[in-house]
Amino acid sequence: MPPLEAWEKVLVNGESFPGTVHGLVGCVGCHGGTQSAEKEVAHADMVVNPSAEADGVCSQCHPHITASAETNLHNNLAGYWTVLEARGASPHKLGEAFSNHCTSCHTTCSDCHISQPNSVGGGFIDGHNFKARPSMTRNCTACHGSRVGNEYLGKHEGLMADVHFRQGRMDCVACHDGDHMHGQPQDCTECHEGPESAQLPPPDHRYSGAQQPSCEACHVTAATKQDDILMHKLHGSKLSCQVCHSISYSSCDGCHVAISAETGNPYYATEGTYFTFLIGKNPIQTYERPYEFVPLRHVPISTTNFEYYGENLLPEFNKVETWKYATPHNIQRFTPQNQSCNYCHGNADIFLTADKVKPEELEANLDVIVDQIPPAILSADQIPDVFGP
Repeated sequence: MPPLEAWEKVLVNGESFPGTVHGLVGCVGCHGGTQSAEKEVAHADMVVNPSAEADGVCSQCHPHITASAETNLHNNLAGYWTVLEARGASPHKLGEAFSNHCTSCHTTCSDCHISQPNSVGGGFIDGHNFKARPSMTRNCTACHGSRVGNEYLGKHEGLMADVHFRQGRMDCVACHDGDHMHGQPQDCTECHEGPESAQLPPPDHRYSGAQQPSCEACHVTAATKQDDILMHKLHGSKLSCQVCHSISYSSCDGCHVAISAETGNPYYATEGTYFTFLIGKNPIQTYERPYEFVPLRHVPISTTNFEYYGENLLPEFNKVETWKYATPHNIQRFTPQNQSCNYCHGNADIFLTADKVKPEELEANLDVIVDQIPPAILSADQIPDVFGP
């Protein structure tokens, strides 16, 4: 995605925007200030980003959407603190580091519907015209690009794009719709009345609660073992769908954050990015994610992530695995592992075993390391007769 010219970022489309629903509200209706042909007067006391506050101007017309902004992970960044606090991090001690390096991922309404996110330079998508459906490349993968975007769009050399994009031309919101993206209100009765108003805690991490979306929601016959594919009948919910239908994906090591001595700006850099496909035990096995085995991705956490800001800022580092539950966005119908039983069975190379884990991270990953590889299938007699007599 090439950077926008300075004028492209700020020039309102004077032909199309005034006639739109939001255009009829008028500039001062959202931005405040004073309507005037004089620049200095017009921009005095102007609110640059009216959607910066969850209960701001957007809530006047979209109350049911903004009601969940407080618990929206894009807005509150709670997922970061969930994993940091699990490792013993203190918001007091890590507040400066978090402000310098993490808050750029904070997303407002306009970052999805009017402008590119600030983290990639900002600027209007289409002359201030509002887009109900965010742009996949200029909004979604502008932030979620290094992993999700590159995997899904097939930007890694030698690896095909996800089949949903390659054959279905599906964009992000085809699966991650508005209900998922806007979050869940603290009080469900703000939107629902009746028996469906039972209270569920808002998510504190992207893998909290029910899978939204889930493969099974669309591929019902596979999930309920009603198709003719033997592996679906044999493995069922023991394996996440990605175990058989994902291909190589990126893992990262040791992200280090600091302030540049040269520019004074915050920066971060990883020790290395590399491709893996490793199956391990499910670290978050729940009713919603019952799988015994899942793909694992190494995340760039390390004991020295924040050493610029102080010593021992992650005192309980080993409480959380560094090889994490993964849902790679590079799904294929046919993969090496679903072409033969013994690509997985008896093949230690495809499983996360202790020898593949850094010695200093062994304790953290004890719950996901596979200590007993499924045995090789040597004859058809070893395959259960799942079809009956």
